[in-house]
Amino acid sequence: MKILVVGGGGREHAIVKKIKENPEVECIYALPGNGGIANDAICVPIGAKDIDAIVEFALKNGIDYAIVAPDDPLVLGAVDKLEQAGINCFGPNAKAARIEGSKVFSKNLMKKYGIPTAAYEVFSNAADALEYIKTAPIPIVVKADGLALGKGVIIAMTRKEAEDAIKSIMEDRIFGASGSQIVIEEYLEGPEVSVLSFTDGKTIIPMISSMDHKRAKDGDKGLNTGGMGTVAPNPYYTKEIADRCMKEIFIPTINAMNSEKSTFKGCLYFGLMITSSGPKVIEYNCRFGDPETQVVLPLLKTDLLSIMRAVTKERLSEIKVEFSLESAVCVIMASGGYPLGYEKGYEIFIPDEIKEDIYVAGAKAEDGKLFTSGGRVLGVTATGSSLKEAIKAAYEKTEKIHFENAFFRHDIGAKALLALEK
Repeated sequence: MKILVVGGGGREHAIVKKIKENPEVECIYALPGNGGIANDAICVPIGAKDIDAIVEFALKNGIDYAIVAPDDPLVLGAVDKLEQAGINCFGPNAKAARIEGSKVFSKNLMKKYGIPTAAYEVFSNAADALEYIKTAPIPIVVKADGLALGKGVIIAMTRKEAEDAIKSIMEDRIFGASGSQIVIEEYLEGPEVSVLSFTDGKTIIPMISSMDHKRAKDGDKGLNTGGMGTVAPNPYYTKEIADRCMKEIFIPTINAMNSEKSTFKGCLYFGLMITSSGPKVIEYNCRFGDPETQVVLPLLKTDLLSIMRAVTKERLSEIKVEFSLESAVCVIMASGGYPLGYEKGYEIFIPDEIKEDIYVAGAKAEDGKLFTSGGRVLGVTATGSSLKEAIKAAYEKTEKIHFENAFFRHDIGAKALLALEK
């Protein structure tokens, strides 16, 4: 089989490596891929949002199956156009991808179908939003409606911060058209849990839970990032919580999307908060999370491509999806200055014996060498029979990798260890 993977980050590298395990796979193309992915797939310099070029490439190269991984091409209808061209895909169509592409859509969906989430209001102009903030409880959360590279959510701890967030999103348009509408919602408290799930619109199979670490520095200090590391499973996601989520959130969401004639087929990500009154949805994503994928897929025992094809054929109920009972940890190595300005072009040194456990996110290849080209450069993943073992192994590998201006958090998994000790 010839496989096409759309995207070029650490998540896509994890997907490519897992797909390679299937003996039927003869060739994987990554569009655009990156310098690290080039060791595992043929990278083609076609942007993930250049959908017409992606379809043209797929037809010209006899692609048997396409996996559209990032949010932008999904929301723009990449799956719709590939399927119209006769190419089977993994990923939701544009109508279903609205669950991430529009926060207004997803919040209204949850309200309509009684799915637990934070209380909220929607605003289409800044003046009304600013008036509302004058009396709203603080802290409060301000969200741009559309996609914003994972940065469209601002937690305002003061009224001034909330006002600044509204102005920057709606008036200054720091996220472009994504800020034409905003959602202002109640600030929730509790442990956060990420749950990826496979669904074909009829059956939903949650994957192993994970915990992301968003802040740039140790102790959850510093700026928010795309994620500085992950652990799986998440100790806060107990069997009791999992059962409640299935009954109150997962199945109702799938049914709600079907009722809205927006059947979701692909990977549906649930960003959850375990509040004192139970689990609530913070956000949906219409795809695999990054860097959650880098700890979830290494624990997947069932063949990934077989699961994906079953989703496409709406036969997920016929697949037994199994995960290892081990723990996994991913430490993100980033360029100094990230998530703000950072320098590029430094050579990356990775020992051969650990290359299989490295998921490259921001690097380019030149003359057989790898150089930094992004803020988050790579993810270092390790598994172990316990979380403590996995953390130790991940950091031992991390210490062996070198590039100038590299930085990483030293406490990935610390919060999870504390939870296990309670």
